Amino acid sequence: MDQFVRVRLIQCNSVDLNLFHFDYDLTFAAFFMNADKTLYGRYGTRSSQKEAERDISIEGFAKAMQRALDLHKAYPANKASLAGKTAPFSEFKIPQEFPHLEGRFQPWLDFDGKVAASCIHCHMVGEANRRFARSKGTNVDDKTIYPWPMPDVLGINLDPKEIAKVDKVIPGSAADHSGFKAGDVILKMEGQPILSIADVQWVIHQAKEPSTIRVVAQRGNEQIELTLPITKGWRRTSDIGWRTTSWDLRRMAAGGLKMRNMTDEEIKAHELPPDKLALLVEHTGKYGDHGVAHRAGLKPGDILIEFDGISTSMRETEIFAHVLRNRPIGTEVQIKIIRNGEKKTFSFKLQ
Repeated sequence: MDQFVRVRLIQCNSVDLNLFHFDYDLTFAAFFMNADKTLYGRYGTRSSQKEAERDISIEGFAKAMQRALDLHKAYPANKASLAGKTAPFSEFKIPQEFPHLEGRFQPWLDFDGKVAASCIHCHMVGEANRRFARSKGTNVDDKTIYPWPMPDVLGINLDPKEIAKVDKVIPGSAADHSGFKAGDVILKMEGQPILSIADVQWVIHQAKEPSTIRVVAQRGNEQIELTLPITKGWRRTSDIGWRTTSWDLRRMAAGGLKMRNMTDEEIKAHELPPDKLALLVEHTGKYGDHGVAHRAGLKPGDILIEFDGISTSMRETEIFAHVLRNRPIGTEVQIKIIRNGEKKTFSFKLQ
């Protein structure tokens, strides 16, 4: 640690979004950088609301730091291989330029007043980006809806105590068909040296679809080359319900409802078809824009069986995606539910 100059950012006010581009739903994120702003790599990932630390570890962080030091010692001879680690976030250079945030925040925190209220939190950047995309109309792209997918969407489970060691390959997945095996250590993707799971996510998050990602891996005593296909729609198996930014998606797409898939036992107990929509309403927002569904009459415990004419089985995530792709702001949607064994119909306008 003493070989690093350590800088801690406690807010996103005026942060350079062309440089600090990361998953804004994280609890912890680290950047390893040269003084000239060349980025060696990132650390920090997450895939669960309740288990925030299951994808990170002290051991993995220490190994990422050592790899960053190795890259620093080889710099600038390796500068060309690091170029792909930085990419523009959007046309907005700092968070305050997003229409949703513009005029609401100063470039600095108000330490003499309401500090928390003056702070642009990380998740607010992700929310502002989605709001901006939503404001343009329908057909919001998958990259905006499903940001920073975990490698397991492509069939690769990585060991959080290592840099990028394959712990498991999901049978029948893209990674399985590409020849990945448990124990492989990913060294490079698209020519970029890999320091962590976050670095793997960076490469796949930026990948065009369809395309192919070139991978260099260590397998035993030899280095091998693999290719990982990126097919159209590959992100759509991601579950984004755990994300903090999904609270704003619930406002946009579901009137403030928080829903979950019912278990097989619950479906059987309520005598519901096993292959049809069955989402249990766990929470309804009650205030402001998050209270739209509540004011329309929906309640916790309601069972959603049809949304906007769709009765086929869907996750909450897929409802979000359906709305952002197909229904503009102001569209009135109809929802059918079961409450205490009785079917009811409600409607509200999307935001």
